This record gives sequence, structure tokens and C-alpha cells, in this order.
Amino acid sequence: MASRKQKRKQPSAPSTTMPRWVLLAGGSLIFMLLAVSLVTADWYYAMPSNTKLTYVGRNSCIECHQSEHAKWEGSYHDQAMDIATEETVLADFDGQEIEHYGITSKMFRRDGKFMINTEGPDGQMQDFEIKYVFGVSPLQQYMVEIEPPTPGSEEGSIGRVQVLRVSWDTEKKQWFYLSPPDVKEKLEVDDPLHWTGRTQNWNHYCADCHSTNLQKNHDLATDTFHTTFSEIDVSCETCHGPGSAHVKLAKSTSLFWDRNLGYGLKKLKGDSTEAQLNQVESCGTCHSRRQVICPDFQMGDNFYDQYSNELISQHTYYCDGQIMDEDYVYGSFLQSKMFHKGIRCTDCHDPHSTKLKFEGNKLCTSCHQHPAGKYDSPAHHFHKTGSTGASCVECHMPETTYMEVDPRRDHSIRVPRPDLSVNLGTPNACTQCHLDLAELPQEEHPEAKRYDQWMALARGGDDKVRQALAKVDQWALDAVDQWYGDTSKIPKGEHFAYKLKQAWDNQPNAGEDLIELVRDTQQPGIVRASGMMYLANYLNEEGVRTALRYLSDEDPQVRIAAIETLRDLPAVAPDVQGQVLDALLTRLSDEDRAVRTEAAWSLANQDAEALRLRGKSEAFQKALNEAIVQLERDSDQPSAHLSQGVLYERIGDVAKAEQAYRTAIRIGPNFTGPRSNLISLLQQRQDMEEQRMRQLVVQGNRPAAEQMTTGLAERAVEIARFRLEELDNLKRDVSQQPDFAPLQYQFGSALYLAARNTTPESAGPFYDEAFDAYKKAKELEPNSVQYAYMYALISQYLERWDEADQAVADLLEIDPNNPDFRGLKQQIDARHSPRQEQQRR
Repeated sequence: MASRKQKRKQPSAPSTTMPRWVLLAGGSLIFMLLAVSLVTADWYYAMPSNTKLTYVGRNSCIECHQSEHAKWEGSYHDQAMDIATEETVLADFDGQEIEHYGITSKMFRRDGKFMINTEGPDGQMQDFEIKYVFGVSPLQQYMVEIEPPTPGSEEGSIGRVQVLRVSWDTEKKQWFYLSPPDVKEKLEVDDPLHWTGRTQNWNHYCADCHSTNLQKNHDLATDTFHTTFSEIDVSCETCHGPGSAHVKLAKSTSLFWDRNLGYGLKKLKGDSTEAQLNQVESCGTCHSRRQVICPDFQMGDNFYDQYSNELISQHTYYCDGQIMDEDYVYGSFLQSKMFHKGIRCTDCHDPHSTKLKFEGNKLCTSCHQHPAGKYDSPAHHFHKTGSTGASCVECHMPETTYMEVDPRRDHSIRVPRPDLSVNLGTPNACTQCHLDLAELPQEEHPEAKRYDQWMALARGGDDKVRQALAKVDQWALDAVDQWYGDTSKIPKGEHFAYKLKQAWDNQPNAGEDLIELVRDTQQPGIVRASGMMYLANYLNEEGVRTALRYLSDEDPQVRIAAIETLRDLPAVAPDVQGQVLDALLTRLSDEDRAVRTEAAWSLANQDAEALRLRGKSEAFQKALNEAIVQLERDSDQPSAHLSQGVLYERIGDVAKAEQAYRTAIRIGPNFTGPRSNLISLLQQRQDMEEQRMRQLVVQGNRPAAEQMTTGLAERAVEIARFRLEELDNLKRDVSQQPDFAPLQYQFGSALYLAARNTTPESAGPFYDEAFDAYKKAKELEPNSVQYAYMYALISQYLERWDEADQAVADLLEIDPNNPDFRGLKQQIDARHSPRQEQQRR
């Protein structure tokens, strides 16, 4: 049998002509190969991942996205801000007047412009032109450009703009004065809350959430603004990100979107967890209380590259996480089961019109499609069908009214818990709806109409109001027990509210519960991070281990809080210090910028050699630069310069720290804080130079010593001036917030230092006021070791022995084995025992 090789035909010579079918097949093959090669090349080509994205404006979007634009027109986002015109101004400016705390503001027109005559920054009545408007419902606010941009600024720049407190109620069609929360008195013109003050400044506090591509452009040298934006309102690129890459890809001849950049926009749609987080965080950039880390978005950035949100603090939330002050919903939604089940904002809200997708309970039952009647029936809510009590949102998303007329729903979407109200004093939807059952002393508070107002009075210490609300809370709890089962069987401490409340009350045993809360990974990240934040006040060996463990937690909120907790630890064993240092160093390369900058803060006081030996000098410098850029972004704020000063002090750059403190004083002369830090720096220098001068005298070099006296005398005068100015600021702050314990403590410390640095004849009143301030701080937070200890020390110093005895007894009750407290008791007993002996005689 012939082999296969032998059977193979030898190739014949090529023919000069070929059949037609061969030519056609060959042509098709060539075309296919060419098409494949073109497609492959098209797919292979991609824009660089670090392509700088720029804003192109919504006109570049409308051509392809007309239906989305049609929904957006007239939306709250569209009307977030506008130029004041006949079409945009809703208020009555035809000679209207409104009186507020002795000031009569008059609204009128002049030469086609909208005007207001009101108290200006110098305390005199002046005419101001209304340049811009904010919002349309339920109120509209008005803005005045009180300082134009500096000459030579970019065309279209805006100078210093302030938001008036005189506002228009669009529902009632009337003017009203929008007081700051809990301030029911005339604001002085030097008060930061005055409409011309820092907190009403549009350029810093409002602009970046009401306009697109906001560039603040503050000139530090002149303390002026030339602010710009690409669009005056909240437009497409606010949510989707800068559109330059997307438009370029859309207009290209490519068959595909980009291999590196995708659509060239934030990924907000799709079923992935990434898309859900991106969408919620995209909304959260404005709908949150947050700190700006880096204002410029680029592809790949997430929320924690740009911002760091506020955790559950006792000034913003109740201990169970319900809203108290405005949280703009993001912090609430992060607590909700909805968020952790993958629900996103657009499941309820149309993303372009911002309207709710459905009216009434259908908004909830469109997803909660359980067996008929499970939720939307009296069998669940025990209320008459169609009544307020049958509404899902009334029970699960109760309202709190802000800005006098603006009710906003709590987006934590929680089950009503009257048992927490009874035990912890938190609000509940049942009592809110049945407030008519409360025997409230209306005649004592005629201005209080709403539940949130009565809750504020109860928080402020009004026992009559608190007791009246408590009765309704108990009534509601009895009803819930009857409907759903005995809530007394729920273990005490089952809710994180109990653990946070213990920490807020400075209970000495709160640390163990906080550790348990941090370790409970079933809790929302914002709750665990809040527990970590307060753990800093209860750090023992186990607390340090817990913070170390969760430095690498998957939630950036927890990582940030752990870094803060480990910052400036009290004396710990050297091996623990090494563990903390090594753990913090790993966070310098964290994927999120907010974590990296926090790590840089915590490591700023570390020896440079220690960082070099661990190979982290470059990472530290990069993260430190990011932290400095963050602070420089807010150069218009004295608080940013105060923080800069602290940061520079931590890295040992005293000259830059002093410059930062002096800048803070220059742009915020009424701002409390930088003077105290500057005094400390100057006093250290003064002490060193005085010691040097004494050495020169001993060495017999009197001429050199005498040359130093002028500088020492001038610095002493400056320090004394700063002390008095800081006391004035603190006295003002205390008068405005008398029940804020940390402020009372700070005031007491400033008074004590002032007493120590004045003549004995003048010191008495300072010491007396310091005693009162320390006492007030202790009364406001009786379980605070720091406040109680300082109160005991000043009582001893002033020989107020009865107060000293009680103060040290309170300390020993908090921590009976503390050697410092026991030593203080021995000192007090030793010093006043002769007095006791004299009394016995």
C-alpha cells in the first residue's frame, strides 16, 4: 500500500487564468481579513486612562439626549440658581417691607433691577441689588454681590456674593426672615451668621452644589473672589462628570466605545455594585454633609477621592441615626437597609426631572410586591386605609422641617421604634403624627407648632415638654406592643443607639460596647465608623488592637475613623507604638485620597528618619501634598489656615505655621482659634529668648542682652493683645452657645491663662470666670474626665475646698484606681486639713 506521502499530488504550474468562483472567494476572504484587521485595530486603539477630562456644556449633550434634556428643563436642578430677572424672581418687590429683630428691610425695584434696603456689613442701612436667585420651592433665596471681582479677572467672573436671610415663601407668597437654627435674636454685623458674614458666603458654602464646574478662585493676597462656572445651574456634567471624552468618542468613526474609558463618563447605570455605588455617591457629592478633599473629578475617582462625609455625631443626628440637623440625606441613606440591598436613588426619583416616579404608596409597593395586602393594608399599619397613618413614608420616612418652611424626609427608611424613644429620648413617627395627644405647654412656647420644634425644646432641657412627649411615646409603645408583640423582650443594647448614647454621655464603661459595635460587620459602615470615632475617648489595649485591625476595613469611612483614633496616642508600650506606626504607613498608599490625607495628618509629627528607614518618605510626601492642596483650596476660610498651621507645626515647620496662623487672623479677625495657637508659638520663642538673654547677662555680654529687650517687649505686648482678642471671641461664642461643653472648657482655659499672665491685682476676676466656665463644662458633661479634672484643679488652686472635695470624689467614682486622681485627693486633703482642724476646734 502506497504511503500517504506517495499519494499526494505534486503541485502543477500556475495557470494564467482562474475560474470566476475562485476569484470571488479570494476577494471575499481578503475583505473579511481587512474588516477583521480594521475592527481589531479599532478595538485596540484607546484613549489613555489618565486623559484629562474637561467640561463641554449641556449643548453638547442635547443633540443625542433630547428626551433627558426635556425632563431636566424646569426641574429643581435646572432652577438651582439663576440670574435675577422678571422670569426667575418669584417674590413681590413692589414696595414690600419686613421687620426682623429691629431691622426693617424694604424690597423695591429701581431701573428694572430688584433691590433691597437692609443692614449692610458696616451696620448701616444700604441699598443692594439682587443679582441671583436660589431655588423655587418651597422657598426662594436672593443673593447680593457685595464686592465685585478684581480688575483683570476672567470674563464672567463673580466677586464676593452673600445670601440674604430675608427670603420668600413660595407656598404662602410672603416674605420671612430665615434665622439660623436655635438663634432667635438680632445678629450683630461681626457675627459670622449675619447675612454679610462668612457662613452666608455663596462662593464657599453654596456655589459648588448649585452650579456646574465651579471654580472658587479666591485671591488670598487681596482676600477677593473671581469665581467662575461653566453653567449657572446643576446641569448634565454635574452628575455624569466632564463630557469631553464622551463627546469625542460619540463623534468618532469607531465601532466601539473606548477600551480604557468606556463611555467617557461616570458609570451610573447597570446592575453592578460599582454602578450602584457610583450613582448614590454621585448624588451624595451634593446631598451630604461632607468635607471637600479634592474638588476636581477625573475618571476612576469615587466619593472618597473627592469628599469625606460626616459621621453620626450628636450635633447632627439622634443616637439612633435619625436626622436632627440637616444631613442632606446621604448619611441617612447609608444607614438604610435599602442601600445595602442595592437600591439606588433612581429607583425612586427620576434622575432628570428629579420627581418621584410614583405617587403615594405605589412608590414603595412597586418594589415591595409581596402577597396581596401584606404591607399596604390595615393588617400591617393598623390605620384606616387612605389615612395619614396608612402612608408608608409617614411611618418609615418622617419629615423634619429645615429653613423654617422646607420639610425633608429621613432617608434612613427605618421602622418606627417608640421603645427607643421611651428609653433614649429619640423621636418616633407615631408621636410625631399624634402630637395632639401631648399636654404641651403651648402658652410657654407659642412659636412651637411642629414636632421637631418640641423635640428641640426637650433636647434643650425643657422638662415640661420632655415629660409631655414621654407620655405619648409610652402610649405609642403600648400600641406597638399590642399590634406587633412585646418589645420588652428585645434585648437592651440590641440597637446601636444604646452604644452611641453611652459614649455621648461619657459613660466610663462605653469603650467595650464601642469595640463590639465596630466589630459588628452587619452594621452599616457609617455606624461602625461612628463607633470607631468615639472609641478614641476610651482607648485601652483592646481598643488600640481594634483600631489597628480595622485600619484595613473595606469601608473607607471605617479606615478614616481608625486613623483618627490612633492619632496622638497616649503613652503606650514601644512595641505597640511600632505596630501603630507600621499600620498607619500602609494607609499612605490607600486607594482613596480621603484615607491617604488622613494618614498624612496622623504621621506628620513622625521623625523623617523613621519614615525613610521604612521606605515611606515618598508616599508620605505625596499624601502630605494632597492634604496641603486640600487646605489651599479653601484659602478663603480662616479655619483652613488654622488647620494648615497645625499641620506645619506637626512637621516642625514653625515659620510656615506662624504665617498660617497670622493669615487666618487677617482674613477672619473674629474667628476663634488661630490666636491661641499663635500665642503658644510666640510664647515658646519668648521663653527661649529670655533664657538666652539671661545667659548673655551671666556671660557679661550686657550690650547683646540689651539689644534683645526691645524685641522681647514688643512680642510680650503682641501676646497680651492676642490673649484679650481671643477672650473677646470666646466670650461671644459662649454667649451664643452656652450649653456647648467644649466651648465652655476652652473659655475657662483661656481665662486661666489670662489670669496667670497678668498682675496679681488684676487676676482675680479672670480666675473667678475661669472657675465658672470649668464648672459649667463639668455640669454639661458630668462624665467627662477631662472637664472634671480641670474643675478639681482650679477648685484646689482657688482654695474652694468644698467644690474641690466634691470634684475629686466625682473623679474617683468614674475611675477609683486612677493614680492621678488619688494623688490629687491626697494633695487636697493635705492642703486643707488645717482648715478642717480649725473648724473642729
